[in-house]
Amino acid sequence: MKAPLMTSPIRSTLTVGAGAAARDIAVEQRQGNGPGLFWLGGFRSDMAGSKAMALDALGAEKSLAVTRFDYSGHGVSGGDFNDGTISRWLEEAQAVLATTSGPQIIVGSSMGGWIALLLARALLAAGTPAHGLVLVAPAPDMTHALMLPGFTPDERQALESQGYVDQPSQYSSTPYRINRALIEDGARHLLLGGVVETGCPVTILQGGQDPDVPPAHAIELVTHILHDPVTLTLIPDGDHRLSRDEDLARLRQAVLALARPNEAQAG
Repeated sequence: MKAPLMTSPIRSTLTVGAGAAARDIAVEQRQGNGPGLFWLGGFRSDMAGSKAMALDALGAEKSLAVTRFDYSGHGVSGGDFNDGTISRWLEEAQAVLATTSGPQIIVGSSMGGWIALLLARALLAAGTPAHGLVLVAPAPDMTHALMLPGFTPDERQALESQGYVDQPSQYSSTPYRINRALIEDGARHLLLGGVVETGCPVTILQGGQDPDVPPAHAIELVTHILHDPVTLTLIPDGDHRLSRDEDLARLRQAVLALARPNEAQAG
């Protein structure tokens, strides 16, 4: 076994887009062996969260390359959150992925699960499929399957008349702003109307007490993945974030099962 690479992640900035659409994306990359681990965070989360850092720690321990980044308008990246759309954040994910080498295990949380599935589809179409996907409370089609159905008539009217609606969130002291552009753009990327193609093994971790992405949504996703091996682990007392120590241990094992299956089976 190769000795762990005792290095720190390298911080860099990647400019995505041109002209008025240009934004500087903050990236942190840990050097290591393959397959690499590629992190995609959720809506309004950042690359310094507990799951992202657990992934980085796993990379340090097992000498695996790890790439984390903040979408525009998130964390320490540039850009305005209110300009954010699935298309925009997917473009950034693709640009950051292009800086990696070799096959990647894409780990996506919540909205990041949706972007992970879109990224995997694009990789498959290009003939370079991902090594695997690990999805934590994945939220494909969240704009239309999870957001819009919860809007009150007044919120729907506000979305149309002023272009946004502010909703309270248990994860922040300030409301989350949902923009009409995000909803409209989301329609371009809906996946659950047909077969979801990934070209690689898929592991899903889902909390049974998740108020934001209900277990039924994860089950629906599984029914659309018809051509690739998929494993769904339901954690009965788990919430949306799945960031408790025992949840992070499950995430570690799910990633190791794809990256180092012999080690995962042994420990």
